[in-house]
Amino acid sequence: MSLQIFHPAVARWFARSFPAPTEPQLQAWPEIKKHRHTLIAAPTGSGKTLAAFLSAIDDLVRLGVEGKLDDSTHVIYVSPLKALSNDVQRNLQVPLEGIQAELKALGLPEVNVRTLVRTGDTPAAERTAMTKRPPHIVVTTPESLYILLTSDGGRRMLETARTLILDEIHAVVGDKRGSHLALSIERLEHLVHQHSIGNRQSAIGNSSLIRIGLSATQRPIEEVARFLVGTRNFDANNIPNCTIIDTGHARKLDLAIELPESPLSAVMSGEVWDEVYDRLAQLIRQHKTTLVFVNTRRLAERVARHLGERIGDENIAAHHGSLAREQRLMAEQRLKSGELSALVATASLELGIDIGDVNLVCQLGSTRSIASFLQRVGRSNHTVAGFPKGRIFPLSRDELVECTAIIDSVRRGELDRLDIPERPLDILAQQIVACVAAEEWGEDELFTMIRDAYPYRNLEREQFDSIVRMLAEGFTTKRGRRSTYLHHDAVNKRLRGRRGARLAAITSGGAIPDTADYAVVLEPSDLVIGSVNEDFAIESLQGDIFQLGNTSWRVLRVEQGKVRVEDAHGQPPSIPFWLGEAPARTHELSMSVSRLREEVAARVETDEDGSGGRLDGALEWLMNEVGISREAAEQIVEYLAGAK
Repeated sequence: MSLQIFHPAVARWFARSFPAPTEPQLQAWPEIKKHRHTLIAAPTGSGKTLAAFLSAIDDLVRLGVEGKLDDSTHVIYVSPLKALSNDVQRNLQVPLEGIQAELKALGLPEVNVRTLVRTGDTPAAERTAMTKRPPHIVVTTPESLYILLTSDGGRRMLETARTLILDEIHAVVGDKRGSHLALSIERLEHLVHQHSIGNRQSAIGNSSLIRIGLSATQRPIEEVARFLVGTRNFDANNIPNCTIIDTGHARKLDLAIELPESPLSAVMSGEVWDEVYDRLAQLIRQHKTTLVFVNTRRLAERVARHLGERIGDENIAAHHGSLAREQRLMAEQRLKSGELSALVATASLELGIDIGDVNLVCQLGSTRSIASFLQRVGRSNHTVAGFPKGRIFPLSRDELVECTAIIDSVRRGELDRLDIPERPLDILAQQIVACVAAEEWGEDELFTMIRDAYPYRNLEREQFDSIVRMLAEGFTTKRGRRSTYLHHDAVNKRLRGRRGARLAAITSGGAIPDTADYAVVLEPSDLVIGSVNEDFAIESLQGDIFQLGNTSWRVLRVEQGKVRVEDAHGQPPSIPFWLGEAPARTHELSMSVSRLREEVAARVETDEDGSGGRLDGALEWLMNEVGISREAAEQIVEYLAGAK
C-alpha cells in the first residue's frame, strides 16, 4: 500500500529492486509526502537514505513526466563527510537509471534528473558549470553549503530548493560545526522564502523548505528534532513541528574481543604488535573484504604497511583525510570492485559509506565512544538483511576494560548524549559577515533569523549588538583600523557588507580548525598525493623516505607549503605524524567503564583470612552477561582485582 503514493515508474522500480519497504521507509514516506519535517532514527543499513530521497525523486519524476522539470535545484543533501557525498551521488544513479527504464517500459517520456556534488574537492570548472546549469539534486557538505549561500551564483542555484536532507545529523549537532550549519539552514530558509514571495508562490505549511534528518545514533532525539527544524517551527508548547520516526539504533550484531597470545600490559611491545598483525591478516584471509578502523592517520599508515607485508601490498590500502581526493576515491573503488582484501581507515569511512560488500570490521583500540563503535561496525554487511560483524582489538589492559564496557553498553542499548553548544559567538560573527556580504539586512530582521537557529534561541539582543559593533568598528593597530567588515547604519538600523567582506567570509568560514599541513606533490606529474603535518615536512631532508597511502615516497625538496617527492619503489619508509588526532572518551562511555569496574569489584569475593579471592562470580558475569571470552574475562578480573 505504501508504494501507491509514488508514480507508477518509481513504485515499479522499487518493487523490482527490494523485497519490501523497511519500517523507517513505511513510516517516513507518507509524512514526507505531506510536506512535514521528518527526523528518522534507524539502525545502519535500514534504508534511511532512500527513505528520504525516494519521495523527492518521485516529485521530480512527476514534474518531468508533465514537462515541468526545469533546470533548477529542488533537493539539497548535506553530509558531514566529503566521502559520504561522493558515495551518495554514485548510489543515486542506480534508482535514477532504474526509474528511467521503467518510464520507457510504460511508454512515458524520458526524465533526466541530474545530480552533482559540491564539496571542497570539486574542481573549479565543475563549480562554475553547476551555477550556470543547476542540478536538480545538489550533494554537498556544511562548509560548501555556507560558501554557496555567500556567493551570488550559489544563491541563485539554491533559492529554488524545496527539500533539505541532513544525513548523519548526529555528527555535527554536538559541536560548533552544528551551530554553523544551523545558521546556514536558516539563511537557506530565508533565501527560499524570499524567492517564493518574489515568484508569488505560496509556502508549504510553516515553511517552504522541508527538512529531513537522518542518523542511526541520536540521543536525546527530541533535542535533535529541535535542532533540525529551528525555533520558527515550534508550537505554543515548545514542541517541534516535526515527525520523529524512531525505530531504534540497535540491531543484532556479531561482536567479540580479539586478544594477542601474550597477555596485555600497560604498553604494547613490538612482539605483541606482531601477534596483532598476524591475527588481523588471518581474519582478512578468512573474509572476502575487511575494514580495519584505527583512531589516527599515523596508525592507519603503520598498520597498512605491516599488513601489506603479510597479505601483499596490492591487497591493502590506507584511507584517511590527509590523502588526496583521487587517492581516497581510488581506494574506495578498489575495495568495492573486489581488488582489495582490506582497507585501513580512520573516521573518514565511519559514516554511512556504501563501499561494497564488507564482511568484517576490525577496530584497533577503543573507539572512545559508543556511537562511533556502532557506526563503524555497521559498515559490515551494510544491507537491510545484513548481520554486522565486528572484532575489537584492545591495545592495553585499560583499553581491554574500556572495550568490554563498549560491548556492555551496546548490549544495554545505550548511546552517547549529544550536547548542543549554546550560542557560540565566534560562529555568529562569521555568519553575520557572510549574511551582510550577500545582501543588505535590517538589524531586527537579521536578529530574528539568527534566533530561529536552535543553538541561538537564547541569544540576547545585547550580545547581538556587541558583535555587530565589533564587526562594524574593527580594532585599531599601528597601521590603522582593521577587520571592519560591515557598514552599520544606526539611524535606519541597516547592515551591509564592506568591500572584502565576502572574500573574508568565504576564505575564513567554518568551524573545522585550520591546519598548516604541507601538500605532498609527485614529480614530474605535479600530482597532489595528500598532505603531511607542517612539523614533519620541515624536519624532512632530501632523500628521506616516508609512507603515504601505503606507498613509499622519496623527498626531493621541501618548498613553502609543499613537499616534492618521487616514487621510492617500495624502499623501507618512515611513518609521518599528524598532531591532535586521537578522540576523547565520552561521558557515557566513562560511566560505563566505572559501572563495569564496580560490577567486577562487587563480584570478587575475598576469603575470610584475606589470603586470596574467588573470582568465579566476576568471570561468570563477564562471560555470560557481557558476552566476552573467558580469556578476556580472566585478564580483566586479574587486572582489576590486583588493583584493589
